[in-house]
Amino acid sequence: MREKYPLLQIIDQEGKWLNESNEEGLLEEKVKQFYYHMLRIRTYDQKGVALQRQGRIGTYVPFAGQEAAQVGSALALGNEDWMFPTYRDHGASLTFGADLDRMLLHWNGRIEGCLPSREKKIMPASIPIATHLPHATGAAMAEGYKGTRNAAIAYFGDGATSEGDFHEGINIASVFKAPVVFFNQNNGYAISLPVEKQMNSETIAQKAEAYGIPGVRVDGMDVFAVYFAVSEALERSRSGKGPTLIEAVTMRFGAHTTADDPSKYRDQAEVNRIRDQVDPLLRLEKHMKHRGIWEMAWRDSIETAILDELEAAIKRMETYEQPAVSDMFDHVFAEPTWTIEKQKQRILSTGGSS
Repeated sequence: MREKYPLLQIIDQEGKWLNESNEEGLLEEKVKQFYYHMLRIRTYDQKGVALQRQGRIGTYVPFAGQEAAQVGSALALGNEDWMFPTYRDHGASLTFGADLDRMLLHWNGRIEGCLPSREKKIMPASIPIATHLPHATGAAMAEGYKGTRNAAIAYFGDGATSEGDFHEGINIASVFKAPVVFFNQNNGYAISLPVEKQMNSETIAQKAEAYGIPGVRVDGMDVFAVYFAVSEALERSRSGKGPTLIEAVTMRFGAHTTADDPSKYRDQAEVNRIRDQVDPLLRLEKHMKHRGIWEMAWRDSIETAILDELEAAIKRMETYEQPAVSDMFDHVFAEPTWTIEKQKQRILSTGGSS
């Protein structure tokens, strides 16, 4: 089945073109845009892990290794398209235009960080596995009924393909030809469970056959390959031809979350050993050097700007007004149940300390 669903690549691990014809459409400005966003979200990710370790935010979900998959897919979207991310897709959300301050508030446990984006059609990160896939289908169908050319993209991991919502979302999208792209980032593990213990399928892309839609398998460490695959799938959906299932084969360099120890279920030393060989950011850097468009001064300048942006946003997060303890009770139901009200009164009577 892997022969039927080959791994699509544009550049190899050394950053060299696999087919010179692919250079068309990848101007220097576009390549630098890819690099800027990948460096920005990696810097953000590193800062997120550090903030958690310092006790300045709660549990954090790192995505190092998946920058190409998230940036390539996000930059393929149109301004009016919908994005349905998971808890690991804050890189894609930031690339598409999510507010950085609100993103940090989210990881700080603030309700202000859990609201839908005002800037773009970015839904709140889905914590339950695969439950947002039917929602993405519904949003896409609504755009179709309104007669727009807007589409939706739904992100999910390999573990989500074991959930019923995966089937329901894709099946309905297929039947009604909804303009939606189902973007799977297969990083090899659903927390600690390796993909080969989740399914007998050789690939995730082949699951598309059951729904009568195209399935595409792409190198998720190659930002160009991801960008072109998602762009093509989006154009297909905008033309009324329905959804596409894309499997981006990638790697999670670190832990599932900052509460996880990956060495308990995989050879983390081996991951660390090969990291530089497969790193999507280094691959793009090598490509830029091959093309003669790499400038260290430019790289240093954007890194400085990114760090300044992050530090300013972190300062705003940490000086944000303190939340009301009652918030955690007041927004569970439109009308609080007696059980919620009882818990609220008990907490408030102790000064909100227990």
